[in-house]
Amino acid sequence: MATSKALMARVLSLMKSPGALMARALGLMKPSGALMARVLRLMKPSGALMAVSGGLMNQSGALRKDGIKVSGRVSVLIAEDCLLVRDSVCRALSTDADVTVVGVAEDYDSTVELVEKHQPTMLVTDVRMPPTSTDEGIRLARWMRTAHPDTGVIVLSQYADPGYAAGLLDGGTAARGYLLKERVSHFDELSEAVRQVAAGGTVLDPLVVEALLAQPRSAATLSKLTPREREVLAELATGFSNRTVAQRLFLSQRAVEKHINSIFAKLGLTIDDSVDRRVKAVLMFLDPASA
Repeated sequence: MATSKALMARVLSLMKSPGALMARALGLMKPSGALMARVLRLMKPSGALMAVSGGLMNQSGALRKDGIKVSGRVSVLIAEDCLLVRDSVCRALSTDADVTVVGVAEDYDSTVELVEKHQPTMLVTDVRMPPTSTDEGIRLARWMRTAHPDTGVIVLSQYADPGYAAGLLDGGTAARGYLLKERVSHFDELSEAVRQVAAGGTVLDPLVVEALLAQPRSAATLSKLTPREREVLAELATGFSNRTVAQRLFLSQRAVEKHINSIFAKLGLTIDDSVDRRVKAVLMFLDPASA
């Protein structure tokens, strides 16, 4: 193959695909060793690009969701009982001139008090904190849906736990994020995730999605889905729009819409103004027991 600009753009676009799709696409292309070496040299500065799937990445390694842009300053409250993680999050967000940390809390009660005091744009919280160290972060997110519906929430966890993710998204996916704590060391990714969620987007850690895909699906309803429908549902779980799902899976937008309608039908999700079928489908994917 000739090393044309068009070919290079094609290879780079394939690099953004989920792991299995990317491997399949690259296997079909079989570019020359010299060309692949050139591409890998170009991508080397991002480091995590090849290792992370499920989220669109730019060459700086930052997660992006459907090109959402945040204008103005973002105020953030950090809730984390581990001093090391808390300081790391503060340092990461301090690198963004438009993000201001307005307070830090170490447990559930102090977090509630500081949210009421500062009315932040965003809450970045540990999933487990005192007093019980079980699911304080999830309970905070649920409380804020009614008490502070305009505040976004990102939950940090050491675990890619489907139950936690389902609890976070129960009631809606907008302005919600679930990231593994290892992301804290990637300053650009954490800052970008804060911006996306502050703009009303949804950010799920790529490793969380990979862990969900690796789990056996025992629920009968999910077992009815075709492999392609499972791919589409996995993309929906990351918060992508129909248009972006189509681009990532190399489908037409119309084809994606047909797959989504088929998913709804197979999962028994009928049209009902009181139920967000898209959210319900994602919750069933995250937690098969809910089916």
